[in-house]
Amino acid sequence: MIEKKVKKNQSVEKVLQIIELLVSQGGEMRLQDIADQVNSPSSTVLRYLSTLHSFGYVYQNADSSKYALTLKLAQLGSLVSGQYDIRNLVHDDLVALSKEFQESSCLAIEEDHEVVYIDVINGPDNMLKTMQRIGKRAPLHATSVGKNILQNYTETEIEAILKDKGMPALTAKTLTTSEALFKELETVQETGVAMDNEECEIGAKCISVPLIDYTGKVVAAISISGPVFRMTDEKVEKIKEYMLRMSEEISKKLAYSK
Repeated sequence: MIEKKVKKNQSVEKVLQIIELLVSQGGEMRLQDIADQVNSPSSTVLRYLSTLHSFGYVYQNADSSKYALTLKLAQLGSLVSGQYDIRNLVHDDLVALSKEFQESSCLAIEEDHEVVYIDVINGPDNMLKTMQRIGKRAPLHATSVGKNILQNYTETEIEAILKDKGMPALTAKTLTTSEALFKELETVQETGVAMDNEECEIGAKCISVPLIDYTGKVVAAISISGPVFRMTDEKVEKIKEYMLRMSEEISKKLAYSK
């Protein structure tokens, strides 16, 4: 983390603007067009492009003299992506979340249209230890993390998932119709927060937020769970605020941009 404000390097900033411009263009561009877009003299932009070319990030079409990016950035992106284990990336945040609110927290992903818990931090009293454990699977429709993950799908796709997986009632409060689920998903989309109010486990309330990567896809979800008698409305609101900030910070690390 950069703790002190430092003066930005304008040359580096301009090079990054050129790279992002070429990415957004999705094709070849004339030198003058690039210079106009980044508001710099063409002679200056040419120097930047020449440097990028020498390092293999840019090529120049011999016939049109236009510039475009090579696949070297994609190669680097793949290498960086391979270094990012979502569990390792999020673990410290899970610990902090659990410590802040003295409840259990977990990280979940989707596999075969089911929730799979891949990291769990038990609360201080271990009250919900049996409900959530690493490797446990749960239905998408009955969990807060599942409701976050379902944001990746259209209603038609969700209908197909429900047809395949069903909507088993895990408790008397589980949503068991697509109409009820879609109404719930509208709220999740509006607020960015998903709730499970004794839908998966009687006596337990769960709050979840999504983790979104550079593709705009929900790649995982973080949740915190506690017994309903401790999860008061006031506490839930504090948790929501905390977790929305956490979701934004982690998603930025995954290169998500609104």
